[in-house]
Amino acid sequence: MINLKNAKLESLCIHQVGNKTKGEELLLSQSTTPLHSEKLIKTLHKFFLSQFNVNELYSFSFSNDDFTMNPLFNYALGIFSMPNSLFKNSIDIAKLLYENSTHPQIKSGNLFIAYFSHVNYNEQLTEAVGIFKAENKQSFITIEETQNQFVLDCDSGFNSRKMDKACFIINGNGDHGFHVLVADNPSKSSDTQYWKEDFLNVKPCSNEYNHTKEFLNLTKTFVVEKLKDEFEIDRADQIDMLNRSVDFFKNNEQLEKEAFVKEVFADENIIKSFMDFDKDYCVQRDVVIDECFEISPQAVKKQARFFKSVLKLDKNFHVYIHGNKDMIERGEDENGRKFYKLFFDEES
Repeated sequence: MINLKNAKLESLCIHQVGNKTKGEELLLSQSTTPLHSEKLIKTLHKFFLSQFNVNELYSFSFSNDDFTMNPLFNYALGIFSMPNSLFKNSIDIAKLLYENSTHPQIKSGNLFIAYFSHVNYNEQLTEAVGIFKAENKQSFITIEETQNQFVLDCDSGFNSRKMDKACFIINGNGDHGFHVLVADNPSKSSDTQYWKEDFLNVKPCSNEYNHTKEFLNLTKTFVVEKLKDEFEIDRADQIDMLNRSVDFFKNNEQLEKEAFVKEVFADENIIKSFMDFDKDYCVQRDVVIDECFEISPQAVKKQARFFKSVLKLDKNFHVYIHGNKDMIERGEDENGRKFYKLFFDEES
């Protein structure tokens, strides 16, 4: 269990990292950044830590699965061993990010490297290193009162409620690559994955949250994208399967794949197709999903939002299907127009 509420920001370094491909510069500061007021520290705490999902854990990896070769693992290890080495290691971290900022759509931004104490990890206090990148500045208006006059001015800065990219390396589970929290808010124009894959090089931890999340993603992808290519199935049947999938996760504490596929899909041909898709999905995404695992209610709550139960009919109707597929019937009239017949007991 991880709780960041009382995490204490001890020291901070700030650098400017540009896009190497565009010829933008890497600007390195000459020292750590002063933290001159309690108000500033509280604002930075919110700025840095508010976006993390503490249930979604990652660990460092590397191309040969030897996480000890990951540069960031070693920089964090150096800081934990000697906290006053934060500034020296922050320069190496900034250089590493600069070398990985080569995609043409990567934005330049300020890089914050911070050292925290009093992080609650599994009911014990430990330290953490935070790496944050702010890319999108916003304009804002300031108002100052001088001699009974109000003076307007315009400035720019970062929204303290949202960091564009972040990671939080916790000094725990070091024998397996530390536990790492990751946040990535890519721009709408580009989802390069450079932060998580190229710079951090992390992989999901094998725990109930990530197993639940990945299995729900697997199921949704199969039903929405794969199923209709192999079987004659309409959108209402797809929605029914999605609803049954979510209901299974909500009504059970543990998932066994065999029990899940029998209850959700029933048809032997669909079950076989799903099991084949399961294998391909895990290989392509380099994930491992256990045959049996404890279900994470937090992951179910988050992922269920993406299971759409809306049947869209041209631009005229939206039908919300929440259950009981027997109450909806699909047909076609003599003119070739398709229709759905809905049965109900009460109207409200």
